Amino acid sequence: MPIGPNGVFDLTDIPATREAVRALAETIADTIPDEPTVTTHEIQVPRAEAPDVPILLLRPQNAPEPLPVIVWFHGGGQVLGFAAQDAPWLKQLSAALGCAVVSVDYRLAPETPAPGAAEDGYTAYRWISDNAADLGLDPTRIGLAGQSGGGGIAAATALLIRDRGAATPLFQLLQYPMLDDRNTTDSSREITDIGIWDRATNLLAWQALLGDRVGTEDVTPYAAAARASNLAGLPPTFIGVGELDVFRDESLDYAARLRACGVDVELHNYPGAYHAFDLFAPQSQLAESFRHTWNNYLARHLTKAPATPTAS
Repeated sequence: MPIGPNGVFDLTDIPATREAVRALAETIADTIPDEPTVTTHEIQVPRAEAPDVPILLLRPQNAPEPLPVIVWFHGGGQVLGFAAQDAPWLKQLSAALGCAVVSVDYRLAPETPAPGAAEDGYTAYRWISDNAADLGLDPTRIGLAGQSGGGGIAAATALLIRDRGAATPLFQLLQYPMLDDRNTTDSSREITDIGIWDRATNLLAWQALLGDRVGTEDVTPYAAAARASNLAGLPPTFIGVGELDVFRDESLDYAARLRACGVDVELHNYPGAYHAFDLFAPQSQLAESFRHTWNNYLARHLTKAPATPTAS
């Protein structure tokens, strides 16, 4: 990996790193065979008092309707990335599972501080739920999923959905999620100087997201999901994280707290794995095992009826 003095993701120059991430995503996309059975629709989700939320709706042509839905949040520490970066492999996932995928092009920090991204996620989720019948989608089978910073947004979106009384998602699938701005866990102090989303990069990302609020009592759960004092009533949850990930302990803690509140949790901690190991070493046995595990989780849950939420 081309690791510079400020790591793979140089957050000391966010505009330049965004351009580099886009170029890398386009290069990777060229290596992934197209999935012609899945169509792509660009939609602007309207709302009254904020900008429209762009989404990509991916749907398989040959699957029976109404389709279950995965609402997906891309990675990038909530400061980098874009919805289309994951479209090549999300199309393959859509075809394999016979489901629609909604990739949310949420607003990034520092231009939009937290919890702007979670508000975008909530808007997209509500719009998909409210318009499901017209789109050939199943409003009772909509799950949330996200990767890294996007996993944090998925978790915060689930909290907004619960607290505003919207229909409970079928699940939340969180891949090495970014949950806690305080950076006080053992892993947040241990994972330094490796160049792939280590402590230094994470501190810069949270600073971009929260500014002077970072680490204070002024941070809401919709900006950092680990701040939630009550996790009851959230959907069944999958969490996967690596042993050498700066997010390891906040992920393990979130899983334990969810379980203590009666939420069904499937937790996987991968020994020897660093942050986003499945993206940086996709041919490794560990990455293949991880993909199989969370794909299996999605396949099982997308065929289920929604669970009755626990009272909060």
